Amino acid sequence: MSQIENSTLSPMDVYNQKLVSQVHPSDWVNPQPAERYNLVVIGAGTAGLVVAAGAAGLGAKVALIEKNLMGGDCLNVGCVPSKTIIRSSRVVADIWHSQKFGIHVPDGVEIDFPAVMERMRKIRSDISHNDSAQRFKNQFGVDVFLGEGHFSSSNSIEVGGKILRFKKAVIATGARAASLNIPGLKEAGYLTNETVFNLTEKPQRLAVIGGGPIGCELAQTFQRLGCQVVLLHKNKHILDREDADAAEIIQNVFTQEGINLILNSQIKRVEQQNAEKVIYYETQGKENSVIVDRILLGVGRKPNVEGLNLEIVGVEYDDKKGVFVNDNLQTTNPNIYAAGDICMKWKFTHAADAAARIVIQNSLFLGRKKVSALTMPWCTYTDPEIAHVGMYETEAKEQGIDVDTFFISLNQVDRAIADGEETGFVKIHVKKGSDKIIGATIVARHAGDMISQITLAMVNNIGLGKIASVIYPYPTQAEAIRKAADAYNRTRLTPFVKKLFTTWLAWSR
Repeated sequence: MSQIENSTLSPMDVYNQKLVSQVHPSDWVNPQPAERYNLVVIGAGTAGLVVAAGAAGLGAKVALIEKNLMGGDCLNVGCVPSKTIIRSSRVVADIWHSQKFGIHVPDGVEIDFPAVMERMRKIRSDISHNDSAQRFKNQFGVDVFLGEGHFSSSNSIEVGGKILRFKKAVIATGARAASLNIPGLKEAGYLTNETVFNLTEKPQRLAVIGGGPIGCELAQTFQRLGCQVVLLHKNKHILDREDADAAEIIQNVFTQEGINLILNSQIKRVEQQNAEKVIYYETQGKENSVIVDRILLGVGRKPNVEGLNLEIVGVEYDDKKGVFVNDNLQTTNPNIYAAGDICMKWKFTHAADAAARIVIQNSLFLGRKKVSALTMPWCTYTDPEIAHVGMYETEAKEQGIDVDTFFISLNQVDRAIADGEETGFVKIHVKKGSDKIIGATIVARHAGDMISQITLAMVNNIGLGKIASVIYPYPTQAEAIRKAADAYNRTRLTPFVKKLFTTWLAWSR
């Protein structure tokens, strides 16, 4: 068994063995380097893979370096495994609420936690071919090097004792789970998104530290899968960077589902007592404690800047923000670019993909594409989901932009009522006096699927009023968007205009 298998994945069942054989095969032989590459990419997560495949597809000679698992966080310890177990947890929630739909489920329904995790490993391994070393070699013609790469001169990178010379290079090494300097935490042991998917047995009591997107998604998922979850968060509200109305809905759902929320908490220390972990925390000046079996840390991301020798090529960075780039994703060395979590505030797979496309154009074709021109949606995959694009109302006010907001509750939407999913809303902000959309938030079970309609409108300068002319199939929850557009159009019917219409219609009878 290779070192990578030991350090990253567990258990090494047939599915994880298949995964490793695709994204870090133990028998891989690095190729002989070309004389010179158009692009050398360090990191084979989403950003690196998209850069490599896209550039090679355009005819560039490309080398791709990965020291761990190709596919990066998204495939191995992020989007794919998390959304897979979220799907299982939603089945549990549907069973909880089945009676209101006239479906009576027998008592004693069993949640087979090992089977849930096995399903995740199977799906992850099935998908892994898309990011495999063999595919990038055979289909795209990319020279794939497995090993740790670092800059060795102003125009070369060393990996596994071989020198790769480049015209341009791309840093796409991503980020990893951040930690906290809590006394006793390291000694007691904790999980992150990089290790939690190795679980094969259900923790009876699980503490989740951090009320951001990662912490909230996994807290709800494990609660539904049969753990007793306590969520500790330093602020007074979970998801406090989100729309306050949206976050309030999720917080209420968490309380209803039995998650123990400990807010405004400062963790003082952690102690291991036999097989249990005791977390001591302070709220409102009072110290309390909670006993759990496992601790899951979800407190943000730390950029992977170590070991790259960035100093010798004049690439500036710091340990918190990562590699510094301009609006064109160019580092302080004009021949070196960066993309993805290593340099961007948006730490999403789709953001890394979009950035990679910018890098291809700017590095190979003297393009001037800008990150600031992107309209970036995102989604937190709680149940219901929170999806957002553009500005929040508070951001608009801070920038001196007056807005009109159109709010449609899902309890006004026939399909949401039929689905029993009335908890949620569509909220769209337009620039005051116009129908120009500057931001939107959707809370719905499939909000992530719905937000793209608004993103499409924003990218193509389609105003909210024009959305009212779109015919939506009836019934769909997306009709909430059209209802918001109708609400905007009604504001155009001023008393003066209505008087004109009334006069005309009276005369034309």
